[in-house]
Amino acid sequence: MSLDGNGGPNALDRLVTLFSRLPGVGKKSAGRMTYHILDGDPSYARTLAEELAGLHRTIRRCSNCGSFTETDPCPICSDPGRDHSVICVVERAQDIRIIEEAREFHGLFHVLGGLIAPLEGMGPDNLSINQLVSRLRRDRVTELILALNPTVEGDTTALYLQKILRDFPVEITRLASGLPVGGDLEYTDRLTLSRSFRGRVKL
Repeated sequence: MSLDGNGGPNALDRLVTLFSRLPGVGKKSAGRMTYHILDGDPSYARTLAEELAGLHRTIRRCSNCGSFTETDPCPICSDPGRDHSVICVVERAQDIRIIEEAREFHGLFHVLGGLIAPLEGMGPDNLSINQLVSRLRRDRVTELILALNPTVEGDTTALYLQKILRDFPVEITRLASGLPVGGDLEYTDRLTLSRSFRGRVKL
């Protein structure tokens, strides 16, 4: 580690440390990213810094579905061409982009903000389940698709949702077994995801 004039880490090392805090980025990758920016056009670094600085100011949560958006409601929720009677429930906001890229689903979304995982301190109260219930009471929803990862936490969350929503006149389905057990939506290819949507089953 290089030190600045005051005996602390210099700007380069501080940036490497910040990049290494990103998911999936280790010290080596963080170093490569930092040197790439340093070797490149200074205008790129300025643009990157400006976009990062304004991220929380321009991007917010959609008050309807919970996804990230610049406008509220988000473009998907406000699109009259989509099927508003079907809601696809996902764990994270980034799952929406993955599903959208498959071009198989044309309804709306709902972001839970996580999965039920008691060992990690995540219970039903930590998720946006109450908001989902409010949507079902307010809107004419006929089907709820649970696009949750096929893990213990995903199964637990799906069973919990099935239990508390059983009195609602809505069909609850889950993506078919085209998704591998223990897998993650983020790493699922488009064909597998498309088959999962077409072969979803009723819970």
